Amino acid sequence: MAHTLRDRKPLLARVRRLQGQLRSLETVLEEGGECARVLQQIAAVRGAVNGLMNQVLEGHIREHLARPDATPAEREADADEVLAVLRSYLK
Repeated sequence: MAHTLRDRKPLLARVRRLQGQLRSLETVLEEGGECARVLQQIAAVRGAVNGLMNQVLEGHIREHLARPDATPAEREADADEVLAVLRSYLK
């Protein structure tokens, strides 16, 4: 996927922030933090994952589904692929 190569730096930055948030969650749990702090960290992790998914999904839609030279069959195949991933993600 060319868009993931082109957008590699910001995507990696998001992944690194996500790793930091996961480490913070782990620390809170190890320290026996209050449930409100645990929930706050879980919400931060979820937000980071959603942001990453949105960025990659938007790039995929723009690069593959919105391609002016794509055939209807290519668009349908790309749409099926995106829908399968979204179904899995939203479970």
